Amino acid sequence: MNRIFYAFALLVGLVSCNSTPPESDINLSEAPWDTITQKASGTTVNFMMWQGNPSLNDYINNYVIPRVKELHNIDLEITGGQGPEVVQLVMGEKQAGVEKGQVDIVWINGETFFQLRKIDGLWGPFVKKLPSSKYINFDNPFISIDFQQPVNYMEAPWGMGQYALVYDSAQVSNPPRNLNQLEAYLKENPGTFTISNDFSGMTLLKSFLAEIGGSPTSLDGEFDEEKYNRLSEQLWDYINRNKKYFWKGGSTFPKEHTKVDQMFATGELHLVYGFSEGGIEDKIRDGLFPKTTRAYAWDNGTILNSNYLGIPYNSSNKAGAMTVINFLLSPEAQYYKQTRNGREARTVLDLNLLPEEWRAKFENAPKPQYSPNLEKLAKKAIKEPAPEYMIRLYDDFRTEVIEK
Repeated sequence: MNRIFYAFALLVGLVSCNSTPPESDINLSEAPWDTITQKASGTTVNFMMWQGNPSLNDYINNYVIPRVKELHNIDLEITGGQGPEVVQLVMGEKQAGVEKGQVDIVWINGETFFQLRKIDGLWGPFVKKLPSSKYINFDNPFISIDFQQPVNYMEAPWGMGQYALVYDSAQVSNPPRNLNQLEAYLKENPGTFTISNDFSGMTLLKSFLAEIGGSPTSLDGEFDEEKYNRLSEQLWDYINRNKKYFWKGGSTFPKEHTKVDQMFATGELHLVYGFSEGGIEDKIRDGLFPKTTRAYAWDNGTILNSNYLGIPYNSSNKAGAMTVINFLLSPEAQYYKQTRNGREARTVLDLNLLPEEWRAKFENAPKPQYSPNLEKLAKKAIKEPAPEYMIRLYDDFRTEVIEK
């Protein structure tokens, strides 16, 4: 297994999951909201997030940062990092007994949430304390359940996206929609497809695993070791017998999804994938992808999930973190995030819970030119499986495919 998971497993044995929050945190959880925002005013909040999306970076840097300064007199600082870096940081601070951590907000979901909860690395529950939470439907299983784990208000939903396959219609007239069709496609179009050794690639493998399991719900429920071993054996056999038709003959695999996007942009790859409905709207508008790019769902379904914002257990500015997160969940911030540059993204807000003015704005928001219809895509939505599936796929993809 990877070093991060080993270190995580070791720390689970060292750290009690029943630590008592300091008195200041107990008071904060009981304080009126006005008191929280007053405490946050004039402070700095450090937000650790993945910075691989230029459009989202623009949203954060040119809208969120100046807006929270204007509204709440908070200086929002961004630190680059995603799942592994977040877990490493929190584990390291746990082991060192750091009471005032470096980070106040983390962008997480899935296996990162799982690992942080196991080591009592998140502070909360805090989400229901946020005034903006009244606009969220927590009965929605794609919001209240994160990789088969009840969220229990320990992380706040920030965005929602569905995984999609992406192809260039000028190069591919009939894209594959299941594993049998993909095998035929690979033989007819060698070198035009690969699997990235990252979150996006492993999510594709989860879709493949669900299809091998026989239904969109085949991976639902707690992690099943016997099921995983049985299905993954078939998955590795499928990939290994076909990887000679992959990019570079399957001799190497990209480490990051951005490399896959770059190769699609230059025409080297004709079939790729990604979250947020394949992420094609921004890339076409920015001139990275050709206008003939299309996105679609796998026949057995593609994963729809939410991403979340959490507060580390030792955040030195929990009041500031709550204030910023509340703003990020506000109708204003969610609307601007959804519609910037004409991009339609799924909001985590329930339009039926919004004030009439905001509901009308969302309903009349500009529609995307290139992304697939969200309602049609949602009919093919499947839930994220338990986090152990992702962890095992990472490790086994390396040993069963890359190193063979």
